[in-house]
Amino acid sequence: MFLYDIRGLTKAYDGRKVLDIPSLGIETGKIHALLGPNGAGKTTFLDILGFLQQPDTGRITYNSRPVNFSPSGLKTLRREIVLVDQHPILFTSSVFKNIEFGLSIRRFSKKDREKIIESVLDMVGMRGFMYSQAPTLSGGETQRVAIARALAVNPKVLLCDEPTSNVDIENQSAIINILKDINEQAGITIIFTSHDVRHVASLAHTRMYLHHGQLTDAAIENIFSALLISEGKNKKRYLIQDKISLFSHTLQTGKKTIVIDPGKIDFRNPETKPMKENCFIGKVKQVSEDLDQIRIVVDIGIWITVLVSKTKYLRNKPMVGEPAAIHIHPEAIKII
Repeated sequence: MFLYDIRGLTKAYDGRKVLDIPSLGIETGKIHALLGPNGAGKTTFLDILGFLQQPDTGRITYNSRPVNFSPSGLKTLRREIVLVDQHPILFTSSVFKNIEFGLSIRRFSKKDREKIIESVLDMVGMRGFMYSQAPTLSGGETQRVAIARALAVNPKVLLCDEPTSNVDIENQSAIINILKDINEQAGITIIFTSHDVRHVASLAHTRMYLHHGQLTDAAIENIFSALLISEGKNKKRYLIQDKISLFSHTLQTGKKTIVIDPGKIDFRNPETKPMKENCFIGKVKQVSEDLDQIRIVVDIGIWITVLVSKTKYLRNKPMVGEPAAIHIHPEAIKII
């Protein structure tokens, strides 16, 4: 079942279109990652999903009901959806008072407020900081209190803008586990933005990729600016950063933005001289699990991400620091 059903959504600032989403369904009860480079429209999209901004055009259905963007129409919806900013702002008071504020507005009794505050602080591992002053907290601790404050009002949807981007490694791991627990134990739908594919791999059930405000099925780590040049009849190449030249089937020329599908890149024996077009020898920089696949980052002059099945990976087991040869299929390259 779709919690959000979006049709024909657009949003522009000063005549520049920042979102253009023809159709999208977001399932209830799942954890959804929203990925894309800076300026892709991720934060604007989160604001629209939180009903903090209105799209210029399009229709949004939430929980099987068309969304009415009038103040009266949004009042109930905004009680179900909470957004945790990338840089959350806490009041200059205790952690307890910060979380209590939203509950007081909703007229919870003092006894219920205390019970809820203790419960949500337990969920984020911050019970011992209940009476600490918010300005003394670290970035990671502040983010965890902000999540607790959001949970206190019992939302159905939790929106998180880059929840791990400004915190230390220890708190990054803690926040990932907190979001998992929230989803599994409370059934809350979570939509979060991120640049870190490792966190996405360990947390998200689904992924949405935005580039220039449009959804794409390509992973963000293989997006490049390229110059498409002609080298004779029916032969063209993409030149990336004056370092890498890729054979192309396209008839276009000029400056383009391209994506390379990480699932359409093959590994070859690095000891065998590459004979095919688009074959390169480089060095393995990163290896990590990604659901039922293995993500490998190879430096061939530019860093390229490759996704392979665990079976294929076990055939060669390329390790960090070792040489690796890859073949990029021409059909893996798309202009966006």
